[in-house]
Amino acid sequence: MNKIYNPERSEWAEILKRPTQTVDDIEATVTDIFKEVKEKGDTAVAKYTSIFDNVTLESTAVTDTEIEEAQELISTELKEAIQLAKGNIERFHTAQKTERVAVSTTEGVDCWQEKRPIQKVGLYIPGGTAPLFSTILMLATPANIAGCKEIVLCTPPDKDGKVNPAILYTAKLSGVTKIFKVGGIQAIAAMTFGTETVPQVYKIFGPGNQFVTVAKQLATKHGVAIDMPAGPSELLVVADDAAQASFVASDLLSQAEHGVDSQVILVSTSKDLIDEVEKEVEVQMSTLSRKRIAEKAIDNSKLIYVKDDETALALIDEYGPEHFIVCTSNDDYYVDNIGNAGSVFIGNYTPESAGDYASGTNHTLPTNGYAKQYSGVNLDSFMKSMTFQKISETGIKNIGRAIELMAEAEGLDAHKNAVTLRLNALK
Repeated sequence: MNKIYNPERSEWAEILKRPTQTVDDIEATVTDIFKEVKEKGDTAVAKYTSIFDNVTLESTAVTDTEIEEAQELISTELKEAIQLAKGNIERFHTAQKTERVAVSTTEGVDCWQEKRPIQKVGLYIPGGTAPLFSTILMLATPANIAGCKEIVLCTPPDKDGKVNPAILYTAKLSGVTKIFKVGGIQAIAAMTFGTETVPQVYKIFGPGNQFVTVAKQLATKHGVAIDMPAGPSELLVVADDAAQASFVASDLLSQAEHGVDSQVILVSTSKDLIDEVEKEVEVQMSTLSRKRIAEKAIDNSKLIYVKDDETALALIDEYGPEHFIVCTSNDDYYVDNIGNAGSVFIGNYTPESAGDYASGTNHTLPTNGYAKQYSGVNLDSFMKSMTFQKISETGIKNIGRAIELMAEAEGLDAHKNAVTLRLNALK
């Protein structure tokens, strides 16, 4: 791993660069595929599924029979684990429900806000090197709590044209209404425009590689909302001598194994801990089934020593990590003052893996520094706020003259007249 000691602030931007391609590198490819899917629908989807997934399918829709067969392929122990996680996720997201907000701003002027579900949502679930069935829990569970009527799931097929049974089991358990064997850019395009088979949706959720991330961003140009720009996974750990080096190393590797473009960073005020963690990473990495992937990600990662907690926090806020683990003798300082992070994990016994699977918080989080302005997925992600107002005769008298004056000052005569007519009718 790359060790860096006391970097100057002027060097931070370069040190903290993500190992990702720029949008310009891949936007042309995404744009071409979007155009073809819009024009040719299922034919274009089939073409790119053949190219990217090396499989030709008679139909992309997952059948009831396939879902039923998947139930039998999942062990009882895994089913129970998924159900436990689902229960915790349900409890945490149900607690996020809010009541109607109502206020009389002036006598006779009643205003209120209510939240209503987004009716049609699309979920993208990666299924390539790691079939992320846990992400279905994170997306479909709050979608159901919110009351979304149509929950469409797209995930890439394997070379035999099948979907991982854990994905199908979890989708059924979580209330997904339609499942399609479509991955990558073509999946995002299909949900953006709709095809003969795949429905068009109003908002798309879910992580993916850099091509999927750019595809989601392009979808917003065609009237479809997205959860956030969620790209390759990343983790930053701040730790000192209060931390267990083996625990820290395991957390770094848990993100490094996601993909070769993942990034993990350790920031520490202890040089001894940095050395211990580096050794532990090498030992633990040798046992991983995804060792080659983790090794490449580790090559892009950093061990950064800084002199004090204040410097560490400033550097972390500059990075804006997706996942942020705090394991120091001064945890409260970081927890109370962190400004930019997707999700925070505190103490020796709070691995990031807990949030990925079963603690109850959502693991769909902003990456690539977007934690500076985006929230992770939550119940409100599947809802939109609508405002209402009702004005009585007394109310229009109380605010009418102010409306007339403001409309007149902006030169909007019809706006003024809409109030004047009503006020004259009450004379």
